[in-house]
Amino acid sequence: MDWLSEPFELAFQQRALIGGSLAAIALALIGTWVVIRGMSFLGDALVHGVIPGIALAILLDFSVLLGAALAAAVMIGGINLVHRQTKFAEDTGIGLLFVGMLGLGVIIISRTDSYSGSLTSILFGDALGVTRGDIIVLAVLAAITLGGSLVLYRPFLVLAFNEQKAEILGLRPRLTDGVLLVLITMTIVGSFQTVGTLLVFGMLVGPPATAALLTRRVPEMMATAAVIGVGSVVVGLIASYHLDTSGSATIAVVPIGLFFVVLTIRSMIETLQHRREAPAA
Repeated sequence: MDWLSEPFELAFQQRALIGGSLAAIALALIGTWVVIRGMSFLGDALVHGVIPGIALAILLDFSVLLGAALAAAVMIGGINLVHRQTKFAEDTGIGLLFVGMLGLGVIIISRTDSYSGSLTSILFGDALGVTRGDIIVLAVLAAITLGGSLVLYRPFLVLAFNEQKAEILGLRPRLTDGVLLVLITMTIVGSFQTVGTLLVFGMLVGPPATAALLTRRVPEMMATAAVIGVGSVVVGLIASYHLDTSGSATIAVVPIGLFFVVLTIRSMIETLQHRREAPAA
């Protein structure tokens, strides 16, 4: 069983496991609401939208977390501006800001001396470079995400299925939607160090989407997504160690691959059931 323990013998490997697991839990919890509400496009746009802030932080030498948060705030504000000041649907503003912020980020990064290294680090992260400080941030983030999901479970759930009903019940859907956006942004910003801005989307959507195929209730979906997320971190780190591949990329690919495996198996089972029921009918 040495091949299972070897990838976690050193301190930096253990930090990668702990940090990745905390990020996976936070992303799974908030990603459940992203999948249920059909906000995947917005989530993807936010993942790209933080790149200019991170790049600017690297260029001007200040906190990358602060830079990412400011960029996300600018992007959300821009999306709301386009939606309110025009007759376009919300996805038009998302698409515009998606491309604009990503392009701006690459432009800013190109001004740094270590262009290639900075771009790679921002886009794909460094799971094996997680520090104790990162772990503390991720632990706080996971706690906030869990607490927010528990306290605001009813408003989030009603809003996910019927915004008008949420208004009638006095659940203040606009405020609830704003809080959810803040939680999504915080989770993305706090997790990019572990799996990178581009790959964080795989962990945000992959585990909850897979869990949705296996469960029917939201709490079960959250718990299953968290287990899948943590399992993906473990499998990804083990695979990257033995295959000599990028740890962050391998972690992000695992839940996507699992989704299609579960989907295929489920489709096969449903096909067999239909065939068995057909003669009886």
